[in-house]
Amino acid sequence: MEDKVRVVIAEDSVLLREGLTRLLTDRGHEVVAGVGDGEALVKTVADLAASGSLPDVVVADVRMPPTHTDEGVRAAIALREAHADLGVLVLSQYVEEQYATELLAGSSSGVGYLLKDRVAEVREFVDAVVRVADGGTALDPEVVAQLLGRSRKQDVLAALTPREREVLGLMAEGRTNSAIAQQLVVSHGAVEKHVSNIFMKLGLSQSDADHRRVLAVLTYLNS
Repeated sequence: MEDKVRVVIAEDSVLLREGLTRLLTDRGHEVVAGVGDGEALVKTVADLAASGSLPDVVVADVRMPPTHTDEGVRAAIALREAHADLGVLVLSQYVEEQYATELLAGSSSGVGYLLKDRVAEVREFVDAVVRVADGGTALDPEVVAQLLGRSRKQDVLAALTPREREVLGLMAEGRTNSAIAQQLVVSHGAVEKHVSNIFMKLGLSQSDADHRRVLAVLTYLNS
């Protein structure tokens, strides 16, 4: 059982919203509110914050009423800016690079972008919600692949070796060092060395105020 987190769900499909609620509550988490549009999401979180009960994370569909274009992601970005400690995880039917980039830009708290198909993988979805609530990242591998293709053209990552880029890509998906070691079939110590080199090459010095792993991922994705 993961640590209990408090969640607000924003999804205009009642069936999907109830399904997400069931997935999370069955794993011991608390869904404190469920809403169907971006305006209601912003208001609900503001009311909870005013009462001293800000949720740990918001799970929001990218597209919601009234126009079903970008209401959800706009609400998510606004909430991230208004509440520094609030984790934000958005769900999308397809990879929409512009929305992913805007969500990630300047983020200092937990952030995630998953395709809706990933919800069917219950354990991975719930783990992603918990990870974002704890200040980490949870990015769909397809999102990482698209942004990686763009970032390869930039100079900021030029100092990284191909293996270090591979490790950073897996970090962006939210994988732990142990999981990366298993994926790449290398030792845990080798992964730690790669991660240390990545921090050094990206100029991320040790600091109690910053989460270097998240900063490294955001540097990678925003490049």
